[in-house]
Order: sequence, then structure tokens, then C-alpha cells
Amino acid sequence: MTRRASTARHRAVDKALTLLAPLTPYSDAEAIRALADDRKLRTLPATIAVWIATVSHVRHEHTEYDELLDEGYDRDAARHFVVNRINEVLTRWRATRLLDPEEESVENNLDS
Repeated sequence: MTRRASTARHRAVDKALTLLAPLTPYSDAEAIRALADDRKLRTLPATIAVWIATVSHVRHEHTEYDELLDEGYDRDAARHFVVNRINEVLTRWRATRLLDPEEESVENNLDS
């Protein structure tokens, strides 16, 4: 993946990701930046878009979420089963925020 041109939005996304999870590996960070630039998230403030993109990326790439869906679990059940794993990854990346299992899901804007 090639690096995006520098714009105010891209700089804001970069800064938000660095502040949220400073130890995010490069390949994950690039994928999260691309998700945060998705048309569904582009109108949101960078900090919110990065949070949603980060949780979505970790859920799909670092947990068994998709496998649970394939096994017939509904989205809410599958999300319940992977929340601890998501938080483990976020902790490893030194995230300043963790996923609250009781919080209403806002990433439905992007995620399935």
C-alpha cells in the first residue's frame, strides 16, 4: 500500500492514531488509516473515525470474530466473545482507550 498524499485530514488521522495507540505495527496502522478514510467515516472527526477503524480492524484481523459469524453466531454474540481479545491487542499497542463491552456499538457505521 502506498502512503497517501499529505492533507489536513490525513495529518489529523495520523495524529489521532499515534495518540490512541502509539505502538500499532506499521501494517496495522496503514490498514486503520485506510479504514478511517473510508467514505462512511470521512465526515466524522479524526479521533472518532480512528477509534472506530481501530476497533473494526482489530476485530476482523486479530480475533476469531469472522469465524464466529461463519459458525452462525449473530454479530452481538460474536462481538461479546471477542471483546477481551480486542482489548488485549489494544493494550499491547499501548492504547489510551479500551473497548467497553457495555458501550453501545458505534462502529456499526463501518462494520458487519
